[in-house]
Amino acid sequence: MREQGLEMSSQKSSSVQTGDITPVQQMIASCSGAIITSLLVTPLDVVKIRLQAQKNPFPKGKCFVYCNGLMDHICVCENGNSKAWYKTPGHFSGTLDAFIKIMRMEGIRSLWSGLPPTLVMAVPATVIYFTCYDQLCASLKLRMRGHSDYAPLLAGAIARMGSATVISPLELIRTKMQSEKQSYREMSAVIRSALQNEGWRSMWRGWGPTLLRDVPFSAMYWFNYEKGKAWLCQYYNCTQPTFAITFTAGALSGSFASIVTLPFDVVKTKRQVELGELQTMKLSKQVSSSTYHVMKRIVAENGVSGLFAGFLPRLIKVAPACAIMISTYEFGKAFFHKYNQQKQRTTRLQPST
Repeated sequence: MREQGLEMSSQKSSSVQTGDITPVQQMIASCSGAIITSLLVTPLDVVKIRLQAQKNPFPKGKCFVYCNGLMDHICVCENGNSKAWYKTPGHFSGTLDAFIKIMRMEGIRSLWSGLPPTLVMAVPATVIYFTCYDQLCASLKLRMRGHSDYAPLLAGAIARMGSATVISPLELIRTKMQSEKQSYREMSAVIRSALQNEGWRSMWRGWGPTLLRDVPFSAMYWFNYEKGKAWLCQYYNCTQPTFAITFTAGALSGSFASIVTLPFDVVKTKRQVELGELQTMKLSKQVSSSTYHVMKRIVAENGVSGLFAGFLPRLIKVAPACAIMISTYEFGKAFFHKYNQQKQRTTRLQPST
C-alpha cells in the first residue's frame, strides 16, 4: 500500500511537468531559473577565486576553472592593470572578510563581475537541458509503464549528454577568445584551421571527462529528486509540491550526486585547465591522453584522497545551486500551469459569436 501511495504521489507531483505546459513555457521557466541561480551563487565563487589568487597568484597564460555551481568556465590569466575580478590583488583573512572588503573597496557590483560569461553559457545550456529532460521524462513514463520510476534516471542522463555536447564547442570558442583579443573574422579563421588540421573532434576537446561527471550526476540527481519530492509530498499530504519541498529535494539530491561524482569532477577540472593552457600557448599536444591516465597521475601524486579534492567547496556551491534552480523552475512551471488553466476557463466562458 505504501509503494502504491508513493507511486500515486509521484504521478500527482509531476502532473505540472507533463500537462498543460508548452515547450516554450518550459524554456522560459528554466531560463529564469538559470538567471536567478547565477545571480545568487556567483558571489560565492568570486570570493573563492579572490582567496585563491592571493595565496597562489596566477601567472600569465595559466588557466583555472570558474564555477558558480551551475556551469564551469575556463578563465585565462593575463598581465596588466585590469580590474578583472579574478586577478585583483587583495589581503583577505577569510570568506567573510573578503565579502566585506570587496564591497567596501570596490562596490557591491564587483561581486557579480563574472556574471556575463556565466549567463552567456548557462542560460542556453540550462534551457536545452531542462526542456529536454521534461519532454523525455514524460515520453519515457508512457513507454516504460511498469518501470516508469526509472524514467527520470534515463531522461536525466540523455538530456545532460545532449546539452553538454551542444555547449562544448561554444565553451572552446569562448576560451580561445578570452586567451587573446581577436576579431570574429580572425576567430573564424582559427576555427577553420583547427577543423582542417585536426578535424571536427577538435571542437569537442574535454567532452569525455565532462560526460563522465555530468551524465551520472544528472541521472542520480533527477532520480533522487523525483523520489524525494514524491516522498515529501506524501509525508506532508500535498497534492502538488510546494516551494519548500522542491527546494529541499533539490538540495539533498544535488548534494548526494555531487559527492558520488567528485572524482570525475577533479579529473574534468584538470583536463579543462590543461587544454585551456595549451590553447593559450598555441600548442596542440595534449598533456593527458585519457581520463584514466589523469586519474592515475592524481593518485600517484596525491594519493586516493586527491580524487576527492575540493569536497567541501563543491558541496557548498552545488547544493544551493541545485535547490535554487529546481525550485524556481518548478515555481515557473506551476505559474504557467495555472495561467493556462485560467485561460482555458476564460475561453470556455466567452459566448460564441
